Amino acid sequence: MTPTPHTGLFELLDISGDDAEECTALLATPPGEAVLRAMAAMDERLGSFPVDSIQEDNPDESVWIEALLRFSPTVHAYHLKLGISPEVSAASLADMGLQLRINRRVHGRFGLDTWGWMTLHMAGNLFRLGRLQFHLVRSPEETAQAGTPAADGHWVLGVHIPEDGGLSPASVDASLSEARLFFPRYFPDKPAAVATCDSWMLDPYLADHLPESNIASFARRFTLDRCSEAPTDAVYFTFRQRGLQDLDKLPRETSLQRVVLERIDDGGTWQLGHGHLEL
Repeated sequence: MTPTPHTGLFELLDISGDDAEECTALLATPPGEAVLRAMAAMDERLGSFPVDSIQEDNPDESVWIEALLRFSPTVHAYHLKLGISPEVSAASLADMGLQLRINRRVHGRFGLDTWGWMTLHMAGNLFRLGRLQFHLVRSPEETAQAGTPAADGHWVLGVHIPEDGGLSPASVDASLSEARLFFPRYFPDKPAAVATCDSWMLDPYLADHLPESNIASFARRFTLDRCSEAPTDAVYFTFRQRGLQDLDKLPRETSLQRVVLERIDDGGTWQLGHGHLEL
């Protein structure tokens, strides 16, 4: 690829191909007022350890893509100032490119319907360490009230699972081990004794029906605190399809695909499992 003024940025964010061309077009002119407002909103949150993403009614995805692109170097510099390695910073921010690629699979076009998720990265407290992502936040009030160990530490690591790889026990062990060293080193005043996970993968139904799977092994690491209904999550993360329409057209080639669809066929509803583990 011929170097462009944005080659370094796109390498940092793992953006390539058609997505790089579209992003180049967005950056070809000075930022408009909407983009500047979005960047200001992210700048206000940088270093504040927010739990929630930025919300906006009727968002313009192109505005947020451009704002995320333009703000990413600021976050990268913030990471480096903390002493975090360029490699960890780049691995964390590379979720931008992954989310753009996922958007093409879901919608067949350039876009970023998960722009809100990316605003969490831009606050500077979400990192990819090996296989997993970890989001350092204050422990939610409901967790403390539940009497879990998070009530004592006041900080927790929210665990997220990027889609770009397997979930072998060895890779999860390595990621958790890295997190146990990383956060005390760079955020010693925010001790996190507990990791939490909110995921359809923690729905007990999945472990019951695929007990030997890597997903079941991952879920068993967590103490399940509760479940809530999430009818579309399993379909979205398994097939990258929004909604429950045309399920009969989806493939049933793997055991996971079959379990996800057969539960719905039988009238069941997928759940979101909320669990925790002690670090």
